[in-house]
Amino acid sequence: MIKLGIIGTGWISDQFIEACAKTGMYQLTTVYSRTLQKAEEFGKKYLADGEYFDDLEKFFAEGSFDTVYIASPNSFHFAQSVMAINAGKNVIVEKPACANLKEENQLLDLLSKRNDVYYFEAARHVHEKNFEIVKQEVAKLEHFQGATLTYQKYSSRYDAFLEGKDPNVFSPRFAGGALQDLGIYLVYCAVSWFGMPDDAKYFPVKLRNGIDGSGIAVLKYGNENVVLKVGKTSNSYLPSEIYGLKETLLLCGNAADLNQVFLVDAKGSKKLLSNTPDENPMFAEALDFARILEEDSLEGKMTEQAWLDLSAKVNQVMELLKKSADITYD
Repeated sequence: MIKLGIIGTGWISDQFIEACAKTGMYQLTTVYSRTLQKAEEFGKKYLADGEYFDDLEKFFAEGSFDTVYIASPNSFHFAQSVMAINAGKNVIVEKPACANLKEENQLLDLLSKRNDVYYFEAARHVHEKNFEIVKQEVAKLEHFQGATLTYQKYSSRYDAFLEGKDPNVFSPRFAGGALQDLGIYLVYCAVSWFGMPDDAKYFPVKLRNGIDGSGIAVLKYGNENVVLKVGKTSNSYLPSEIYGLKETLLLCGNAADLNQVFLVDAKGSKKLLSNTPDENPMFAEALDFARILEEDSLEGKMTEQAWLDLSAKVNQVMELLKKSADITYD
């Protein structure tokens, strides 16, 4: 049984704990929050007798967990991951694991010296069966002619921003914004399905504090374009599409959820390719991580390394996109 510690008490931590419970392979033991009251309020939903901390050093030194799930604001992910690794804890960190390429390189260097821990960036959609189905179908396309991938969803925190407040997800101080929070899903899709682009540019719509509320990214693959449409200030119901010669892959729902995947032929006939995903979108990744942690095998280490390599490539593309749009964080 994997003993789990949690950093962060938002809705995403609830969803992850529910996914962990469904696997039957995790036991939540320890919760950290900036205040003990918040840590206890969160933990008591799941624990009769838990450990609660408002001091990170004590959390890592005294907590009885072996694996930590980090779901704090984006700007804290790197430092908290380093603390966890140095404390000998396995790490599951919400994407984006790092705010920039410098942090990524430092993290990879640290991990190269610590073979006693596992480190996973929680890009949940990569672990879905439908994600792999799309990858296999892209490889079958007679001629790839680009794609349009969409993830545009109104943020529950945007109302507060419009009222003049600065929620973390819309704050440069916490490395927020549409590209970091939602665009990274689409970059994972593009790099996984099509490989590394020749070039990448981002055209954001910036809000009053300079953060990107929405935007369009263009990734160049030879003469073809992959367009990423991302936003946190409105809702889009457009499907995503990947273009072959006469056939098109149609991805219903946003490109991170992949609710349904169809192959559409030249006559417009649709063939369903996808499986029905789990109700909890974090179940597949929670199960993948648990299996590797429990088995602790060479094969598991090789899978972890493959995910690290993918994460590094995604971060390289994210860095190009941010630089092209002059996006920096405080």
